[in-house]
Amino acid sequence: MTDVAKIFIDGEVGTTGLQIAARLATRADLQLIQLDDAKRKDAGARREALNSADVAILCLPDDAAREAVALVENPATRIIDASTAHRAAEGWTYGFPEYDHKQRARMLASTRISNPGCYAIAAIAILNPLVSAGVLPRDWPVSIHAVSGYSGGGKSLIADFETATKQSRMASTVYDYALSLGHKHVPEITRWGGLDHAPIFLPAVGNYYKGMLVHVPLPLWALPEQTNAEALYEILSSHYAGETFVRVEEPSRTAAGAKLDPESLNDSNELRLHVLHDAGQAQAVIVGQLDNLGKGASGQAVQTLNILLGVDEASGL
Repeated sequence: MTDVAKIFIDGEVGTTGLQIAARLATRADLQLIQLDDAKRKDAGARREALNSADVAILCLPDDAAREAVALVENPATRIIDASTAHRAAEGWTYGFPEYDHKQRARMLASTRISNPGCYAIAAIAILNPLVSAGVLPRDWPVSIHAVSGYSGGGKSLIADFETATKQSRMASTVYDYALSLGHKHVPEITRWGGLDHAPIFLPAVGNYYKGMLVHVPLPLWALPEQTNAEALYEILSSHYAGETFVRVEEPSRTAAGAKLDPESLNDSNELRLHVLHDAGQAQAVIVGQLDNLGKGASGQAVQTLNILLGVDEASGL
């Protein structure tokens, strides 16, 4: 790859695209390929930009992302797809470098990388180490509840919350959605979480812009392998030892806090895991805390880009 890498963000004007572009704008090691407004939807212009890029980052709806991939004919062009289209697809490498100790090598060897979903990256960060360690059975009936800032819903949901018309503005503080339990992140969580069955997943949106909490409850008394909160903490902390962007808080430190704030990691690329527990009732809840536009979207895409370019993973983050 050249000293100055050519990067094309297809879908630069969307929420994730704008965030990625802002993180890359001042970097001297990158050259951003940008199309003017008249050419952003022109297939020929996009084809040329995609095939001239060292790395193309897709920030598009699923169908448009599939179309963009079909336009790429240059075998040297590497793709980071931030849509849902390829997160559970064969032939694509999952773009969560902390997934296990071999994932960075898999990403480096790949030309097709799917950027994780925001809810999913936290859920998988919790589930995969526990399933891999044999503490959580693959066929366990996993349930997940989460709350996110409304930016995770894209332009239409942002408009619903921020419209100047009081009559049409979202008035609720928080509400559940994906009420059919068929959220688009479920196949991704099932596959990369190492589960035999889809989890029950009910997300919620809060009346704030960004920030996320993802909860995985664990009735320790019901698990086939006897365990406790300290053992869960040791499994997670060992799995993520030495990582810059995934941190596991000591249970005593979390318990000493007054609350978990979904907005406290905003504007960072950090994912923080907390092991909440009641030893007397043999219950635990593991919570993932992150910025849904950071480690849950644009930040992770930039981290992956840095890995592909062979530069410091924290560049621009």
